[in-house]
Amino acid sequence: MMKSNKSVIIWLLSGCVLLFIMVMVGGITRLTNSGLSMTDWHLITDTFPPTSEEKWNEAFEAYKTFPEYQKINQYKTGGFNLEDYKFIYFWEWFHRFIGRIIGIVFIIPFIYFLAKKKLDKETIKKCLILLVMGGFQGFLGWFMVKSGLIDNPDVSHFRLALHLTFAFITFAYTLWVALDLIYPKKTETLFPQLKKIAQIALIVLIIQIIWGGFVAGLNAGLIHNHWPLMSDGQFFHESILLEQSNILKAIVEGKSGVQFFHRTFAYVVVFLMFLLYFKSKKYTLNSHQQKGIILLQIVVLLQFTLGVLTLLFHVPLWLGLAHQLVAFGLLTTMVYTLHRLSK
Repeated sequence: MMKSNKSVIIWLLSGCVLLFIMVMVGGITRLTNSGLSMTDWHLITDTFPPTSEEKWNEAFEAYKTFPEYQKINQYKTGGFNLEDYKFIYFWEWFHRFIGRIIGIVFIIPFIYFLAKKKLDKETIKKCLILLVMGGFQGFLGWFMVKSGLIDNPDVSHFRLALHLTFAFITFAYTLWVALDLIYPKKTETLFPQLKKIAQIALIVLIIQIIWGGFVAGLNAGLIHNHWPLMSDGQFFHESILLEQSNILKAIVEGKSGVQFFHRTFAYVVVFLMFLLYFKSKKYTLNSHQQKGIILLQIVVLLQFTLGVLTLLFHVPLWLGLAHQLVAFGLLTTMVYTLHRLSK
C-alpha cells in the first residue's frame, strides 16, 4: 500500500462499510415490512423523524390513505396504532438517513482529494463512476417504494431485486477501486484459467443475488420449508407450473418457481467455488491468492448452510439478516480473490 494513497483507501473502505450497513438496514426494513411507512420523500425535510406528536399524527394520517394500511395493517389482530407506525417508520427513515450519510461521505472527501491533488486521472474516473452509481441507487430506492404506494401494498419484486443487486454491485466496485490502490504493483503470478473460473463464479454469484431479491420480494422463503427436497418430497414441486403458464415465467414471477431456482442455483455457486479451489492446486499461488480461494470455500459453505436454515425455520429475522450478511462476505471474498488473480 502506498502511503500517499492511505487516506483515499480509508475513504473508499469507509464507503464499503456504510454500503454494507445500509444493505443490512434495508434487510431489516424488508423483513419488518417497514419499507412503505414513509409515503413521501423530501431530500431536506425528511432528514429527521417528526419532532412532535402533532407531526407524528399527520404522518400517520397520511399513511392511512395508502394501500398498505388500508388493505393490511388496519386489519391486524389487536389493531395498528401510532406506536406501531413509529416502529416501522424508524427503519425506513434510518435506511434513507444512511443513504444521505453515504452521499456526504462520498462527495465531500472526493472534492477535498481533488483539491489536494491526491487522485490520479484513472482514480478520478473511477470515483466519478461511483458517484453516478450512488445517485442511481437512490433513484432505484424511490422507484422501488413507489411501486407499493399505488394499488398493491407491496413493492415490485423486480424493483426490489434491482435495488438490492445494484447495491451489491456498487459495493463490489468500490472495493475493487480500493484494492487497485492497496495493491498498486501488478502481481507476477497470474493464471488465466483460474481468472476465467473466478469471473464466471462472480457472474453466477450476482445472478444468485438477483434471485435472492426475488425471493425476498415475493416472500418465497415462507413456502416449501423443507430441504433437500421441496414440499411433499418433490425435487421440482408441481406448484411451480401451477402458478405460472410456463417455466420461464415461473422462475421469475412464481413463488415456488423463484424459490426452486434460488435453492437449486446455490449448488452451482458452491460447485464453481470448489472448482476454483481444486484447479488452483495445480499452480503455485502467492499467499494472497491462496488465502482468497481458501476463504471462499469457508464462506460459501457457511452461506449455503444459512440459506438452508433460513428456509427450514421460515425466515426468522436474525437468520434472514445473517444470510444477507454472509452474502456480502461472500461477494467481498469473491471480489478480492478475482482481483488477486487479475492484477
